[in-house]
Amino acid sequence: MRLAPVVLFALLAVPALAQEKQQSMTTSGGSMGQLVSEGYEIKAAVPNGKSFVVFLQKDSTAYACQVTNVSRSACQKID
Repeated sequence: MRLAPVVLFALLAVPALAQEKQQSMTTSGGSMGQLVSEGYEIKAAVPNGKSFVVFLQKDSTAYACQVTNVSRSACQKID
């Protein structure tokens, strides 16, 4: 049940991330808010120091997003 608060945090961050997409764009994935709006589902989230790594998946494509606060994320496609 420890994962539930982390997933809740990630879900609460999605609207703020969508608004801040210009700041959080990366070359390979965009923001976590963009990925969620495209139908990607949050599968897991783990703490990583002062940030969280959130794993998203849709069909056979997956992304890992490092979330440092509610308005900043960096996502990369997992090969």
